[in-house]
Amino acid sequence: MGWAIALHGGAGDIPLSLPQERRQPREAALRHCLQIGVEALKANKPPLDVVELVVRELENIPVFNAGKGSVLTSSGTVEMEACIMDGTKRCGAVSGLTTVVNPISLARLVMENTPHIYLAFDGAEAFAREQGVETVDSSNFITQENIERLKQAKEANRVQIDYTQPIQKDVKEEKPEADGGLVNKMVGRIGDTPIIGAGTYANNLCAVSATGKGEAIIRSTAARDVAALMEFKGVSLKEAAAYVVEEGTPKGNVGLVAVSATGEVTMSFNTTGMFRACATEDGYWEIGIWPSDVQK
Repeated sequence: MGWAIALHGGAGDIPLSLPQERRQPREAALRHCLQIGVEALKANKPPLDVVELVVRELENIPVFNAGKGSVLTSSGTVEMEACIMDGTKRCGAVSGLTTVVNPISLARLVMENTPHIYLAFDGAEAFAREQGVETVDSSNFITQENIERLKQAKEANRVQIDYTQPIQKDVKEEKPEADGGLVNKMVGRIGDTPIIGAGTYANNLCAVSATGKGEAIIRSTAARDVAALMEFKGVSLKEAAAYVVEEGTPKGNVGLVAVSATGEVTMSFNTTGMFRACATEDGYWEIGIWPSDVQK
């Protein structure tokens, strides 16, 4: 069936009333990054190179929670993470980065240049310096928008997804369960992204990237479950992804994008919305936020 590519920019309770000034840059970024990936695939670049190229671009664009524009911890700092994996189960992951411009590239270097899979915090930063990757002062990753989001989250006394709308002053808000949102997260918190089998997984059948509430994704081993259903039950990629999202994880917590070795692609979520984009070699192209039946 040829190649397929899918990418996401996060999932959660994305309101249909998302202001145009916040929606449009995200849709433009998805379209831009997808186009870069499609052109690279058409140029017959190796799949792993395409993955790194596209994720680097997502990291460089401040509207998503990666690289520049990363959401802030409760202390107002950035702690970035990334993971990369291929169909042979080679993988590399990093967490707790504060100066590395492109965490995805450091994750690949962990995979290719160390005997390990996962480096974090000071050790990962030291490895970055050793490898000569580009670094900048951590202030370069912090945007004014994310400073305002952290202020909003602290005022509401909650941990929240980065696009959550402000709470009205006259509405009483219960303290949320610490289930791992993004803005105002605890220092040292590690999400699902770098956890192999949870936020990221690839084997000879498929490649999966999950998004949403990290703790729920980790508990349900969402990405691995998609591959396991294909491997042990013999179901299609779309069937496996649909089952994991609809039956295997709590509603309102998880979204995922996935491609199969035969060129299938799927983008499933049980949240209000998911920033997502995909394309296939036969010309299919999709960019969306909410379910297709409510997409405006």
